[in-house]
Amino acid sequence: MARVFSGIQPTGEVHLGNLLGAIRNWIVDQHEADSVYCVVDLHAITQQQDPAELRNSTLRLTQMLMAIGLDPDVCTLFVQSHVHEHTGLSWLLECTTSFGELRRMTQFKDKSDKTDFVSAGLFTYPSLMAADILLYDTNRVPVGDDQRQHLELTRDVAVRFNARYGNTFVVPEAAIPRAGARVMDLQTPTNKMSKSSLSPQGTINLLDDLKSVEKKIMRAMTDTDGDVRYDVASKPGVSNLLSILGACTDRTPEDAAEGYAQYGALKKDTAAAVVETLRPIQARFAELSNDPGETARLLAIGAAKAAEIAGPVLARARGRMGFLPL
Repeated sequence: MARVFSGIQPTGEVHLGNLLGAIRNWIVDQHEADSVYCVVDLHAITQQQDPAELRNSTLRLTQMLMAIGLDPDVCTLFVQSHVHEHTGLSWLLECTTSFGELRRMTQFKDKSDKTDFVSAGLFTYPSLMAADILLYDTNRVPVGDDQRQHLELTRDVAVRFNARYGNTFVVPEAAIPRAGARVMDLQTPTNKMSKSSLSPQGTINLLDDLKSVEKKIMRAMTDTDGDVRYDVASKPGVSNLLSILGACTDRTPEDAAEGYAQYGALKKDTAAAVVETLRPIQARFAELSNDPGETARLLAIGAAKAAEIAGPVLARARGRMGFLPL
């Protein structure tokens, strides 16, 4: 069975776009592949974080992933900093990655332009990302366009390491993610729904009050011609509602458009579908939140499972590079 790796940062609230665009695919994938899911808290500290908030958000994100449907008995779910092999391999890969390769990373350029303090970790974190992937002999990595450059670097570093020191790492392939919903901001439907959105009325967080969810959808931006059809270019607002409705009812956006002559009915049905999608997630999250000790227990099991794979891979890399065995 192929091994698949995905990671998610514990920053910001999980929103409807995350759920319908990616995380629901993870729920399916965990039954079809040897799936490894990591809450990448070490990546979060490339920018300054409040310590108490980082601890809380890491725990809450884990509970949210389980509330959505990740099953620790089926997949490997753990927190990155609980498995020390990530930082151990990261240094070896930093020494196998060139300054020029890191400097060309577009995400570094984008993020460094938006802050006065640019940490060294922000510059080198693609090496840590490569370690995250290579530690698990990963075969496939589902990536969107924004992460494709990082995966290409991971592949290049793995090939270079193998050429220098002998066959050590599996060279991962990019996996085209199963098509998820294209969820846009409800008020600015030409922009993706975002954790960092400056438009709170345009974003639906998974823990939003359900009455608030209904109101946000009923107030969603559409247009004035009254024609309900899926046409992203000319009708972005209506298309966004159809994409959401289709994803929540297991239909294509085109199929979801059938039978509607008015925007009001479309908004009402979309709101009802989203509420029914979120209701069981919120209920399960509340149960998990009431027992943080159980979450910690499951994370410890996940870290132990991850270390069983990562430990031998790091030892193999250390040995190939010439370090004395521990």
